[in-house]
Amino acid sequence: MIDYTPLANHWRNSELDRWAQVLATQIEQGLSQERYGDLASWLKALEDLPAITADSVQLNSSSVGAGCTTPLDAQTASLLRRALQRLHPWRKGPFELFGARIDTEWRSDWKWDRLLPGIDTLAGRRVLDVGCGSGYHCWRMLGEGAAEVIGIDPSPLFVVQFWALQKYLRQNNVWVLPLAMEQVPTKLQAFDTVFSMGVLYHRRSPFDHLQELRDCLRPGGQLVLETLVIEGGPGEILVPEDRYARMGNVWFLPSCDTLLGWLAKLGLAEPTLIDVTVTTTQEQRSTEWMTFHSLADFLDPEDASRTIEGYPAPRRAVVTARAPGTWTPLAKVPPAC
Repeated sequence: MIDYTPLANHWRNSELDRWAQVLATQIEQGLSQERYGDLASWLKALEDLPAITADSVQLNSSSVGAGCTTPLDAQTASLLRRALQRLHPWRKGPFELFGARIDTEWRSDWKWDRLLPGIDTLAGRRVLDVGCGSGYHCWRMLGEGAAEVIGIDPSPLFVVQFWALQKYLRQNNVWVLPLAMEQVPTKLQAFDTVFSMGVLYHRRSPFDHLQELRDCLRPGGQLVLETLVIEGGPGEILVPEDRYARMGNVWFLPSCDTLLGWLAKLGLAEPTLIDVTVTTTQEQRSTEWMTFHSLADFLDPEDASRTIEGYPAPRRAVVTARAPGTWTPLAKVPPAC
């Protein structure tokens, strides 16, 4: 049901051979039922998904998904919806499978629409998506013509959600691995584009994270970074005393100028700001597919421009930069079968 052997075999004797050598051990650890007590129930939900053959797959629409020309009968539709809901909470999306719309907490398509015009084409590229969740943006990258997309996320729930989608989308050149960034072998220099979205502010050492991202890139490859920022000039940074928007693991929120300076200091070329947007309660909210507290609960009820702790409300920037060197296209990357 979940099998990474084709990917490991595909990577052997390539730029990713070092990763292939340790991948099986990493997967075993990342999907350990002894470590993650709820994993067995998530895998059972995956197993209970009904067998449905898709007539069409949508990777370039706001709702990534699959459909068929003949509507599902009521029993199959109910089985599908119930199994998918057992994988709650769904954070990034939206998705739609055979009429079942998964209305996720985040309208991740809005972020995608903001960043896509400002980045290099993904056509023919090998892409890494760090902190990808269930893989919504991975599917969108594939829809833009990427040759191979690798997402990593340490949450096994999100990995199982990806495999639930993969059961119907059936794309053999996109994978989500149950790993953290620290488990990616160092200095791979194997990816044409590396995305890190919503990760940097969770890192105690932002410079270490940026360097890890840089070292994954081939010479001249592009980094696409999205993170929380504050208004301000060069050198300005917010370090929350305790929680930020009820999140306990937020360490550094730089101004845009500070963030661009960090990229330049690490030797990344052409640091460029392509978008700044204040997050709204229309973009991040509770739904029947994510019933926990969301952004509206994290803001000051009398002043939505401030968090519940009194800090500036979430503002997100997208920046790009390039690894040193001259980029050349990859030789054609065949899919892992």
